[in-house]
Amino acid sequence: MANYLFTYHGGGIPETEEEGAKVMAAWEAWMGSLGTALVEPGNPVGPSATIAADGSTAPSQGPDTVTGYSIVSADSLDDALALAKGCPIRDDGGSVEVGEITPM
Repeated sequence: MANYLFTYHGGGIPETEEEGAKVMAAWEAWMGSLGTALVEPGNPVGPSATIAADGSTAPSQGPDTVTGYSIVSADSLDDALALAKGCPIRDDGGSVEVGEITPM
């Protein structure tokens, strides 16, 4: 069994309290469905910036901007991908990048 980093990209910010409550309920239901596979629920990520190889910096923006993360445990990358398919960020146009965490 290995741990996998779910990196969330994109998605939107709810415009009303009602929309926010609906989004939170969807996330809570999905995370609850992960059961013991959920190692670390993670957090949203706020404004960020990127440092390029030449040392220049720029605000991170666009659909590839990291907006949050979680850590799950799974038997394989395919199993982790199956868990990620239910993520509610996909309902809002976002995506989930899944990568195995390599112990050092």
